[in-house]
Amino acid sequence: MTAHCPYLAPSLHAGLTRWTVYRADGGAEAVQAELFHAGVQAAEWLRPLLNRPHGILRCENIVLVGEVPGARHRDLLAWPHWVLKNLYGPVGVMFGKFYAGEEEATAAGHRIPAAPASFLPVRAAVRRRDPRFLCATPYLAAALAAADDDGRDVFEHIPTEWKEIRTWARHLLPPAKPSPS
Repeated sequence: MTAHCPYLAPSLHAGLTRWTVYRADGGAEAVQAELFHAGVQAAEWLRPLLNRPHGILRCENIVLVGEVPGARHRDLLAWPHWVLKNLYGPVGVMFGKFYAGEEEATAAGHRIPAAPASFLPVRAAVRRRDPRFLCATPYLAAALAAADDDGRDVFEHIPTEWKEIRTWARHLLPPAKPSPS
């Protein structure tokens, strides 16, 4: 992975990459709520550290292990990832997602090795590079490019319970792509 992320090797070398492992316990909604909560904790832990020396190298990875009957890890990570990147992108915190065993490709078509576990990386946004990862959501790309952490409470104008947060986040979904038929 260090070949694809210029910040990962220095982060690992400096001991600034952390891993927190969560075992799926309960139904899909309970696991999603816990992953969301873990993402909030990681983002709030990172926010005051991002403007300190080596802040750009800090990364917290939220790993999901275990299974929920009838739900893939892709499904379990989707909503927490979506809500978290909408809440924290405007303050300069970037959320990613990787699924165990799934190989990915860069925008240039280069192979990215399959992740050994499903996880949400939480890190400082790189304003000049990261917006390209958000091309399907131009408003998110623009918010991330102009991100400024002014200390705001990202929950100031939204509900605080997972079901209500998920309902709130539905209005942020990009329009469905037309069917190719």
